[in-house]
Amino acid sequence: GLPAAPILCSDTTVALGRTIYGKPADAADAARMLRELSGATHRVLTAVAVQNGRRRLAALSTSRVTFAALTAAQIRRYVDSGEPMGKAGAYAIQGAAAAHVPSLSGSYSGIMGLPMYETAQLLRACGFSI
Repeated sequence: GLPAAPILCSDTTVALGRTIYGKPADAADAARMLRELSGATHRVLTAVAVQNGRRRLAALSTSRVTFAALTAAQIRRYVDSGEPMGKAGAYAIQGAAAAHVPSLSGSYSGIMGLPMYETAQLLRACGFSI
């Protein structure tokens, strides 16, 4: 019984080479992901889509994030904080993990999970005033 409204969705994945990192299954999985990302530059891919009636538009934000080399103790403390759980690649750029990121390029909001520039572009294309 609700009036028709647009639907907005997005999802993020982390990729190191050909390896895809989704959300960790548990603390051990989070620690494994962080060990593999440690000292490396990886891609963060966030897709966003808008469905407005029969019209569907989508965009992809691609960013690069470099992690400093992490010690086993740093990884353990970060995993013990609980922050990696539910996060693609087992980290949240807007949280404590930022202390281990010397550089990034691309969309900060895309790394967080909703690329605002791309989202605004899609909403404008659907006729919404931003």
